[in-house]
Amino acid sequence: MKKTILAAVALLAMSASVQAQLVKIGIKGGLNYANQNGSEININNENYSTSAITSYHAGLVAEIKLLNSFAIQPELLYSTQGATYKNAVEEFKNELGYLSIPVMAKVYLNKVVSLELGPQASFLLSERNNFDIKDANTFEFAANAGLGFKITNNFFLAGRYSLGLTDASKNAEVKNSVVQVSAGFLF
Repeated sequence: MKKTILAAVALLAMSASVQAQLVKIGIKGGLNYANQNGSEININNENYSTSAITSYHAGLVAEIKLLNSFAIQPELLYSTQGATYKNAVEEFKNELGYLSIPVMAKVYLNKVVSLELGPQASFLLSERNNFDIKDANTFEFAANAGLGFKITNNFFLAGRYSLGLTDASKNAEVKNSVVQVSAGFLF
């Protein structure tokens, strides 16, 4: 398995160096509007409602052009997600820091607008909250969909919705949902 992955990476690197104009690497960052939704949000036998938090994401992006109207866009992002939890007595914020790896299929509808669809794997790096429970799962899988706008050959804007497909918590059936607005630059 390791040899197969190594061979695939080597083949991709060789083809990228031969056709360097088809591969662009860059940076992106922006705002997250994140919430956690689920059928049962119960902590210490108390029911809570959630409200969204505003956070951020930033990282590296690559665009690998396969056709004139199609590209693969892998990304490596640090993304903060979570929610504010409320019940009749108390309120607290749960903020989760993830290393997210989305791999987007990017279909150009014209020279400016692209449709982006793809999976995302996220690994928990940090959990900050106003209480002592550390119950977030260390891995999350999500599905992403969004639109990209090419402002110039190098500068882009994007909007994306990410829907968690796995539970974000060990003790409750909650999933992350995130709306992201990004700006980026490809070199």
